[in-house]
Amino acid sequence: MLKFKPLLKQTLWGGDKIIAFKHLQEKLENVGESWEISGVKDNETVVDGGAYDGRKLNDLVAELKEQLVGHENYELFGNEFPLLIKFIDACQDLSIQVHPTDEIAHRQGKPRGKTEMWYALESDKGAQLYNGLKKQITPEEYKQMVANDTITDALARYTVSEGDVFFIPAGRIHAIGAGCFVAEIQQTSDVTYRIYDFKRRDKNGNYRELHTELAAESIDYTVLDNYRTEYQLEKDDPKDVVSCPYFSTAVYDLTIPMTIDYEGLDSFVILIGLKGSGTLTANGQTVSLNAGETVLIPAAINEVKVNGTVKFLETFV
Repeated sequence: MLKFKPLLKQTLWGGDKIIAFKHLQEKLENVGESWEISGVKDNETVVDGGAYDGRKLNDLVAELKEQLVGHENYELFGNEFPLLIKFIDACQDLSIQVHPTDEIAHRQGKPRGKTEMWYALESDKGAQLYNGLKKQITPEEYKQMVANDTITDALARYTVSEGDVFFIPAGRIHAIGAGCFVAEIQQTSDVTYRIYDFKRRDKNGNYRELHTELAAESIDYTVLDNYRTEYQLEKDDPKDVVSCPYFSTAVYDLTIPMTIDYEGLDSFVILIGLKGSGTLTANGQTVSLNAGETVLIPAAINEVKVNGTVKFLETFV
């Protein structure tokens, strides 16, 4: 089982929740993101402790291959780790954006698109986010609404509560609002098209670039009744919340020891600590899983024993 040194990203919109949540000693301000596990080129996370201490994630994939990620994942993704795990703390509204599907990304000359999900951590009271269209619009109407500053009128807006889950398939317009604190699971991809940035200017007085045409091609204009994932979580009874071609995710809220069987799973597993504290034991190794910690379980491990009072996300490909 592997832990990684987080990549802390200071941003203009970052807040002060991540350092405290992860119990870090750094004295950084405006930390908007903590990249927990990343195989993104030039932003790879590095193993923290153990036999592979100091090794970059993708180098480890190249060495351990299917023993780390699983046979099918290694065939599909080679030496690039397929998921990116983040904590995001927004002190200001993030830009409204969309990600293309793999098919559209390939057509636009990009390696792949991006599907992702958010799990809401303890956010500010009244914090809101956008996810999906609430009314039918055409690509031309979309462009007009961006131009005349009314695009938010077409978007579904949600007040965030801890435990809320939002699935964001490629093509769905979305934005994290001020005060939101979330865990994010996504495809390993950095393809983001900025739709609208509230007419904010940078330090040089310039508007940030918008990707109106690329976004228009990428948006899924389907309208749904509800974009929040509805689920009921019971103590000691894991609940599946997302299942898609790119990842599957469940929420656990444990108060008793549990052994999780991964023998039939041809994938690595990532556990993301949300609340409380616990330990993971597998193949004679024990590591902590506390709130703010993220652990990568290699595909070669068939079962993990969890002890403690701990709430966490489980995700795999």
